[in-house]
Amino acid sequence: MSMPAMKTEVSAVAIPPAAAAAPVVTMTPKRAPRAETYARMAKETAARVVPPLIVVALLLVVWELICRRAGSSLPPPSKVFKDTKELILDPFFDNGGIDKGLFWHLSASLQRVAYGYSLAAIAGIALGTLVGQSVWAMRGLDPLFQVLRTIPPLAWLPLSLAAFRDGQPSAIFVIFITSVWPIIINTAVGIRNIPQDYRNVAAVVQLNPLEFFTKIMIPAAAPYMFTGLRIGIGLSWLAIVAAEMLIGGVGIGFFIWDAWNSSHISEIILALFYVGIIGFVLDRLIAGLGKVVTRGTAAN
Repeated sequence: MSMPAMKTEVSAVAIPPAAAAAPVVTMTPKRAPRAETYARMAKETAARVVPPLIVVALLLVVWELICRRAGSSLPPPSKVFKDTKELILDPFFDNGGIDKGLFWHLSASLQRVAYGYSLAAIAGIALGTLVGQSVWAMRGLDPLFQVLRTIPPLAWLPLSLAAFRDGQPSAIFVIFITSVWPIIINTAVGIRNIPQDYRNVAAVVQLNPLEFFTKIMIPAAAPYMFTGLRIGIGLSWLAIVAAEMLIGGVGIGFFIWDAWNSSHISEIILALFYVGIIGFVLDRLIAGLGKVVTRGTAAN
């Protein structure tokens, strides 16, 4: 007796298709609200500006209290402003000769500083590079530089007047001879402190002298150079004010000396204020330029 054949049915199980790949979500950092950014900037600015303003205000109050008493030889701030109000409000007047506003006196002084300081920067970096790179140059020139840099700026003025026989180039020479020494010395120190690894790499890639100067020496020594340049600009501004007192003509130094001869003490105080502000601005300009050139490695 035959058994009936059993038919086996295999049911196919449906397999769901693979799930689609989930989209990649890029997480961008959450930007701070604009109000918070402005608030942070205002806080940082206030932290830098408010303390000096408080100190200046306290000094003005003390100055006013001390000098407003009878018999004081110096005027208080209130009298200085009253006496120099016209000079402050109208710095551009020009009545001919030396009767000019403070703008013209300051611009004449700045022009002399620009000439003398530019020459000092070029000569100082060149001589500093020579002294720092060459042992023989250092032995021969460094003692001479150390002697000449100790001579006071005004001591050079009679010699320059005898040589140039004119006040303008004499003042420029005094600025040059005063500001060139820190540039030479700091540049030479920077060149001598170039790491030996940099020199080895330059020798391996066979840089020529010009490429070595522009690609190795200048970038490596730039922080030192700008330190010297900052010192030099301060000395330049100091020297021109002193020199102009003696050579005469239009300039902030002569303005101060003329105000002294006329017993205008308030005008002297105003001029000194402008001298200090411009000196500060010049220093900040050189420091900012150094920060840009050296990418933040120069002293600020």
